[in-house]
Amino acid sequence: MTKFLILQLRPEDEASDDEYAAILRAGGLQADQTHRIRLDRDPLPDLDPRDYAGTIVGGGPGCVSDAAADKTPSDARAEAACLSLMPRITDHDLPFMGCCYGIGILAHHLGADVSKARFGESVSAATCTKTAQGEADPLLADLPPSFDAFVGHKEAVQNLPPDTAHLLSGTVCPFQMIRHKSNVYATQFHPEADAHSFATRIRIYRTKGYFPPDQAEALTRLVHAADVSHAPRVLHAFVRRYRP
Repeated sequence: MTKFLILQLRPEDEASDDEYAAILRAGGLQADQTHRIRLDRDPLPDLDPRDYAGTIVGGGPGCVSDAAADKTPSDARAEAACLSLMPRITDHDLPFMGCCYGIGILAHHLGADVSKARFGESVSAATCTKTAQGEADPLLADLPPSFDAFVGHKEAVQNLPPDTAHLLSGTVCPFQMIRHKSNVYATQFHPEADAHSFATRIRIYRTKGYFPPDQAEALTRLVHAADVSHAPRVLHAFVRRYRP
């Protein structure tokens, strides 16, 4: 199939629709080139990721490391659905891009420690720097050695999973982008988000524990002043590489 599978985990309609639009825009995709599934509300149908050009997983307000009792039914269902696809994706080295929440999904599946112990990031524009392995990766070939991207995470990957390359590092969080085998990618940052999208999320998630609510206006000014123009090129390069 020539379509990309888009899996979303955000239960808020506005946030989900805005994220989907951002993925289309950054990836250079049209809606009819994707199969969008909102896992927060819809069950995962019987599908095979091998039938798609690639799979893209978006972000969400939940955390892989949250205790089971603290996860909403929606979060737990969406997370379980994503994890159910990961054995086929990693076993067959299928094109995959996990954005934000997606890096936790991938790393957890591979047996790495995903937790709030270290490396969580406040809402900001973080500098991502290529590693030696990143310099050689085709998705990063046309990007500068360092660039800024939007982040905001309560948890992070604590150690590099097995058979995984470390592509981009950061000052607060060392694992900003990883690649398992040859085609399974994930980012801690948001490769789809521009200032408008991130400002929308600041407004929607201002009471979700990412930052004190009274900082929302200052953070909104910060994201509008940031230059994250290079970050969407990561998602665009993924689509370009795997589009049939």
